[in-house]
Amino acid sequence: MRSICGTRRGLLRSATAGSLLFPGIIESLWADSGDLIAPRQPHFPVRAKNIIFLFMTGGVSHVDTFDPKPELARRHGQQIDVNHPEIKGRPGYERIYLKRPQWEFHPHGRCGTRVSSLFPCVAGCVDDIAVIRSMHTSHSNHYNATLGMHTGSFAFARPSIGSWVTYGLGTLNRNLPGFVVIAPHQTYAGTQVYANDFLPGTHQGTLVVPGKEPVANVAPRVSAERQRIELETLREFNEDHLSERRADPLLTARLQTFETAFGMQMAVPDAFDFARETAGTLAAYGLQRGQTDGFGWQCLAARRLVERGVRFVELIDTGSANNWDAHGNMLTHEPLAKNVDQPIAALLKDLKQRGMLEETLVVWTTEFGRTPFNNTADAKGREHHPWAFSSWLAGGGVKPGIVHGATDEIGLRAVDRPVHVRDFHATILHLMGFDHERLTYRHAGLDFRLTGVEPAHVVRDLLA
Repeated sequence: MRSICGTRRGLLRSATAGSLLFPGIIESLWADSGDLIAPRQPHFPVRAKNIIFLFMTGGVSHVDTFDPKPELARRHGQQIDVNHPEIKGRPGYERIYLKRPQWEFHPHGRCGTRVSSLFPCVAGCVDDIAVIRSMHTSHSNHYNATLGMHTGSFAFARPSIGSWVTYGLGTLNRNLPGFVVIAPHQTYAGTQVYANDFLPGTHQGTLVVPGKEPVANVAPRVSAERQRIELETLREFNEDHLSERRADPLLTARLQTFETAFGMQMAVPDAFDFARETAGTLAAYGLQRGQTDGFGWQCLAARRLVERGVRFVELIDTGSANNWDAHGNMLTHEPLAKNVDQPIAALLKDLKQRGMLEETLVVWTTEFGRTPFNNTADAKGREHHPWAFSSWLAGGGVKPGIVHGATDEIGLRAVDRPVHVRDFHATILHLMGFDHERLTYRHAGLDFRLTGVEPAHVVRDLLA
């Protein structure tokens, strides 16, 4: 049987194992070997190396959180006439009336950004945040809008933004997945949110479910030595099989998945073991010693993962039920905001204190906003609203303490420097060092990209 060092891949593995010498040379060797997860250089130098993507499922109301509208309060109960996709032809919505925001807004920080009382802890971090008040999207349905926010496609399955980032940058830790999704439940669009689609399988997101066993089936069932022998034998056969085929990305991805899974047996328990975190750190995230769930756990896990070289970590709150979809009662925003507010602020402060915020891009978003109207002035809820919503960015080359764009005086439409989801994606990729038009993958004879074929622009006002 061939020695593992008898192949080019084996020679590289032998040379790099446990070594920190000549990292640039090692990276180039891996890339030259056709390794799908080798660290790669972006199109141009940037600060950001990792992304933490905070997704609030269900449609957070912009006029009740990050987009103050005093005029909406003054005009409460006024009838308006708009051809809105959510209410067109819907019985009972022949007449619609403006509905006032249900929480007070106040200025915060040195920058004076106004945030509602729903997010008092995040409001304390506004000097590090760039709020976008002019977001808009192309669909009013949860499934389609969620798919669009994650993949750039509102109708068909396409690679997730996390898959595109790892495809472009590779991984910094071969013992952990480059793309991790931490979610207690599946959101709208399900696994398509973190799927690789036509990109190589190594770029699919790995699902982590908060609990005592966050990654299923990672615990070893045989000794490490036996596993190593089995893996080496399997690799020999796979490489013989691969050598008979010019290029088989599926087989290459499968081979590398076996290798990553082997490394994960030690790396995963370490990443999710909070035993060495101080009592102060746990308290900041709102956690009790030994706790293995909650959004605070998700946020602390995200910091620990990017600390260990994971490129893209998405945190989903919550799932396709009991989420921010406040048709019936806007007051459901209150416990949801309370659940995420302190942990998100703790994450931002923790990253900053550790000197990690400059290299970590933090993204907070939802799939769309909520209407500034309803079918009665005293209606308790709000409907889906693709015409306007709010998102924010922090860290990783983002200009801090600013507000970009605006909606009209009642929050109905994005009117000042509007930012479509495509522009949002182009900006995120730019902050990671990529020209979104050049980060492509050839599939079925076409060069696909995250931002699609319609115009997309980097929002340069957001760049530091």
